[in-house]
Amino acid sequence: MTPVERLGLRALHRLPPETAHDLSLKALAAGVVPLAGAPVTSARLRLRLAGIEMPNPVGLAAGFDKNARAVAALMRAGFGFVECGAATPRPQPGNPKPRLFRLTPDRAIINRFGFNNDGAAAIAARLAARPAGIPVGLNIGANKDSTDRAADFAEVVRVAGLPADFLTVNVSSPNTERLRDLQGAEALQALLQGVLAARDALPERRPVFLKIAPDLDEAGLAAVAEVAVAVGIDAIIATNTTLSRDGLASPDRDQAGGLSGRPLMIPSTRVLARLYRLTDGQIPLIGVGGIASAEDAWQKLRAGASAVQLYSALIYDGLSLAARIARDLDQMAARHGLANLSELTGTGVDDWT
Repeated sequence: MTPVERLGLRALHRLPPETAHDLSLKALAAGVVPLAGAPVTSARLRLRLAGIEMPNPVGLAAGFDKNARAVAALMRAGFGFVECGAATPRPQPGNPKPRLFRLTPDRAIINRFGFNNDGAAAIAARLAARPAGIPVGLNIGANKDSTDRAADFAEVVRVAGLPADFLTVNVSSPNTERLRDLQGAEALQALLQGVLAARDALPERRPVFLKIAPDLDEAGLAAVAEVAVAVGIDAIIATNTTLSRDGLASPDRDQAGGLSGRPLMIPSTRVLARLYRLTDGQIPLIGVGGIASAEDAWQKLRAGASAVQLYSALIYDGLSLAARIARDLDQMAARHGLANLSELTGTGVDDWT
């Protein structure tokens, strides 16, 4: 981290968390944030995931840029791919503020945003106007007051699917009431079939990913895996935020919402490894939760991931973390004699199951 970035983070942490987040997005969009430029890449780092070419396996998770307002800048921040959203059919304000909390002693955050966004049409227009470069996906959701949430997901695909490089079905946010009920086998299959039908009606095919919660029990995880394989999902993102509060020290630990950051590293990686076993490696997995270093990313890959995503660690370690992790992964792969990081995927599943 450069002295400038360290100073900037220190200043941002003096502000309320959501104010700091909004300010950082405005600074990115205005072009005043120093960025890595071209993504870190090499023969060891490049991958093809669900038909998408990525220069490295380190992505930005959804939630950081919900409305694709700074997507052009984020494409130059060192990531191998970026995910915006979540987008819902209609704009909505989300839950009342405050709704974002830093748990600094735990290197974590709690959020209860509730899918606040500008709506699918506005986000689609921004995605369509972005420059060429790394892949950019869109996380999709349902409006809080919707009477047919499955139909909402399909509607976002129709409105915003084409300008995105991939689409992620988000049924795992804990901040929209009863949304996680859609992870049940019957409801999930019907929802995904509707999304895939909407995708297949687009002029060009877009891969569809599924993002799951870390709080599923064994039966629930097995049901999700079975449905994902049956309907032909292109990849699974494991995992979203957790409702667990085990072992936290921060004063805000009991705030309602989803917990992300360092405490999620172990539980999310265990879910990832179990999912790799349940799907028998048939579906590419993207590991999310608690990653703050190349070693963390390495463990996600060993547990079954083909790629990883960051978000919470950026709040504590700065946006340059993405390029640092990619460079370190490249060096680690070279030291281990790997021609490509894909050789690592799933080699450490036994350590996590």
